[in-house]
Amino acid sequence: MQHADYFKTFLTDTVNLGEVKLDLLGERVERIYRALKEDEEIGPLVIAKLPQGSWAQRTIINPQNGKEFDADFMLHLKENPDWSGNKKEYNHIIKRALDRNSVYSEQDKERKCRCVRLHYANSMHVDIVPYLVLEGDRHVIVNRDLNDWEDTDPAGFTDWMKEKDGIANGNLRKVIRLLKYLRDHKNSFTGTRSIILTTVLGQQITQMRKFADPGYYVNVSTTLLHVVNDLDSWLQGNSTKPSIADPSGSGVTFDHRWTQATYSYFRDRIHAHAAEIEDAYNETNFEASVQKWQALFGEGFKAPNTAASSSKFPPTTKVGVAVAATTSRSGRAG
Repeated sequence: MQHADYFKTFLTDTVNLGEVKLDLLGERVERIYRALKEDEEIGPLVIAKLPQGSWAQRTIINPQNGKEFDADFMLHLKENPDWSGNKKEYNHIIKRALDRNSVYSEQDKERKCRCVRLHYANSMHVDIVPYLVLEGDRHVIVNRDLNDWEDTDPAGFTDWMKEKDGIANGNLRKVIRLLKYLRDHKNSFTGTRSIILTTVLGQQITQMRKFADPGYYVNVSTTLLHVVNDLDSWLQGNSTKPSIADPSGSGVTFDHRWTQATYSYFRDRIHAHAAEIEDAYNETNFEASVQKWQALFGEGFKAPNTAASSSKFPPTTKVGVAVAATTSRSGRAG
């Protein structure tokens, strides 16, 4: 059974990062940006800021207890020709500015490969990614480990996500959050990075499937069933780690983000989850179906209560009460 109201409650109360935390995140990013903009050294180079990653894609979820939630933002900087042979200086200049700022000087921070990470004591961190637009409209970030440019197209990726989510009636982002919950809170397919998970799930969304079956992405549970089954079919057809291209068209791949061992584990876990999801979805007994969904997602999968939603991600499609499955599948293909 589909249990649309149960899924809405589960996403709102358990999976989604709440409004208070999202507002706090936005406020802190704005303060960081203002501090960098006002700094004597880096300020003249600062052009703008752009949200990136799960924050920009609206796929951020509540972290495990004791774990940090995070957000990335790109700090758009002017190019300094003097640093042509020392590109990691763009990373270093951000840290120097934070080190001398009265607010952030004592705060825990670290230089990562592609960002400066600023930690907060209450279980969150912000990644500040130096980003430039070079001559010829080449968009790049800095790979500090290689001391070189790395092509990127954050706006293109966001547009791709919006397009795929639109085809899925606003349900792709919710499915991504559900799969992230399985990874982070149920310890399934650990090691698969969010950028890869988002990309391979989004690649399963097609207009052709929706044209063949207008109800293919009708609600969260139906979209979850079909997208995970379609992903499973694709994975089972590839025993060796396939190349994952950036769907924005930047020309880069995400192949370095996982190994053959990580891929094989992900492939096995998605195969198991596809069977579990199909079993719960096609179960015609109400209580038995709820129990099967709970076996997958935990006790947070429950009937709605009267508490007000704390989610910053309002539903984009209207859903009703739990109903029997209208779509069944005998296999994983499609």
